[in-house]
Amino acid sequence: MKVIGITGGVGAGKSEILSYIRERYNCRILLADEAAHKVKEKGQPCYEKLVALLSDEILDETGNINKVKMAEKIFSSRELLTKVNGIIHPAVKKLILSAIQEERKSKIHDFFFIEAALLIEEGYLDYVDEMWYIYAREEVRRKRLKESRGYSDEKIDSIMNSQLKETDFRRYCSVVIDNSDSLTESRRQIDEKLGEYL
Repeated sequence: MKVIGITGGVGAGKSEILSYIRERYNCRILLADEAAHKVKEKGQPCYEKLVALLSDEILDETGNINKVKMAEKIFSSRELLTKVNGIIHPAVKKLILSAIQEERKSKIHDFFFIEAALLIEEGYLDYVDEMWYIYAREEVRRKRLKESRGYSDEKIDSIMNSQLKETDFRRYCSVVIDNSDSLTESRRQIDEKLGEYL
């Protein structure tokens, strides 16, 4: 089983790419966002720590962590954000690494894909067989973000400035999928690459 990390800037179309891979290949896909949501659930490793740090003001009426309330609480404090990331990121990494181990043992899938914006920064290069950079030209990404998410130019600037630069993504990723144009072209690149392993 090949373990492949999928990363890239906002608006590059990582979800679209993974949706095609999921339909077409015998694989398991783990999204870091979903893993982050899971570790915050009641009874999971981060729940008590987050409530202790941010108080029960972040809980909804059922006692679960409310994403919006939590975001509001940490939005204005860089220090709190750093502490929250210090709780969530290690737990997510632990969950992902144990999922990789399970999959290797089960020998069911040909591929295991992990998708996250921060794979490189969080040190996942040590755990994947290869890292894929989903690339799209900046003007294409901006257009997508305005159309699909209704983002303003300021919001797009702020997100893009907080992410790795294209040169960094290219330096750390051994495979680049150019998702700037038609999906047909992106799919051709994926099939060509994954076909080498089957």
